[in-house]
Amino acid sequence: MIDRKLLSSDSDYRRRIEAKRVAPELLDEFIKTDEQRSELLVIVEEKRAVKNKFSKEISKASPDEREIKLAQAGELKVELEKLETQLSEIEARFRELILQIPNPIHETVPEGDEDAYEIIKTVGEPYGPPKMDHADYGEHMGWVLSEQGAQISGSRFAYLAGDAVRLEFALVQWTLSLLAQHGFMPIVPPVLVRESTMEEAGFFPTDRNQVYELEQDNLFLVGTSEVPLSGLHRGQNIEARTFPIKYCGFSSCFRREAGTYGKDTRGIFRVHQFDKVEMFVYADPKNSWEIFEQILAIEEEICQALGFSYRVISCASGDLGPAAAKKYDVEVWLPSEGTYRELTSCSNYLDFASRRGNIRIKDENGSEFVHTLNGTAIAIGRGITFLMEKAQQDDGSFAIPEVLQPFMGGEKFLYSKNPERTYEK
Repeated sequence: MIDRKLLSSDSDYRRRIEAKRVAPELLDEFIKTDEQRSELLVIVEEKRAVKNKFSKEISKASPDEREIKLAQAGELKVELEKLETQLSEIEARFRELILQIPNPIHETVPEGDEDAYEIIKTVGEPYGPPKMDHADYGEHMGWVLSEQGAQISGSRFAYLAGDAVRLEFALVQWTLSLLAQHGFMPIVPPVLVRESTMEEAGFFPTDRNQVYELEQDNLFLVGTSEVPLSGLHRGQNIEARTFPIKYCGFSSCFRREAGTYGKDTRGIFRVHQFDKVEMFVYADPKNSWEIFEQILAIEEEICQALGFSYRVISCASGDLGPAAAKKYDVEVWLPSEGTYRELTSCSNYLDFASRRGNIRIKDENGSEFVHTLNGTAIAIGRGITFLMEKAQQDDGSFAIPEVLQPFMGGEKFLYSKNPERTYEK
């Protein structure tokens, strides 16, 4: 949630909101509605005070005075009810508008559409295409059963099978172990949440079309464990000495992938259901930008340990979600496509989500809203996708990255168990 006072008084604050392609008319209407709401609230409070005064006077008045005051109180009650109805309508519109206004971008964010991103760094050299792209390799190894997934659940669903399942849990175990060394507490959160949780996390109303809804229960399937993690401390005042508070959540995630028709239809790069390990940090506003860089460094550490060539980009204003003030994407080289594709990202929300969830940090000087940050440690399906092309050997086998071998029983290679395409050891 934005700082409504700054929106009205700070032209640069407003400009950095408009950089996210927000219509100026929306901001104008919000400012006008906010002013009407504030003015009417003062009038209603004054009328309520008069009504309370009348109530006290009536009990002490003489019979003749009581009749007059009762009549006056009746007129005041009718007037107050009309004003309260108006206030209720204005407050509803105020809430509707403020939930549509995104967080302003940070001053260092490149402005423009999606392709206006800035390349921060490139690590490693691109490598040539493998014998098989990730989709064919998944079939060759018997790891990805896309046809069966489509028959059972529809497009963009797949079974993960065989050693790919072991590989998934090796990635999860190794990642959790690594994050524990960086002070993150592991969490397995609920993946069904209330609408209010989606709003407070900054996902509703803007991203509602990407979310699966269970109407009968008024619950929603999360697209990232960031959502339930952001609600762990809702409504709390937290002692400053406990910060930063670091969580890593493992969960299945669900996304409609609306607007991606025809994109990444092969393999498991873009599917409706996937597993992910997510970093989430509640930070002291004094050092949230430092923590933002630390989260990026962990994402890079993971990429380097898995042997990926990658680049880091600072996303352009037109590519930022409503809650992010700044976002880095870590894109890994995908040789079959001859380009970099996103594996992870990290964002600093500043106090946008904590205003909605009313989460504060307090010390001897008072309290203020905390800053929240998030970053994907590893999206499992995409991680396996990149590994299938990077670790694929000429004989069709798979070279297990060294860091994962202890979690794979010490094995160094995996071989096809697909009966139709078997490569012998």
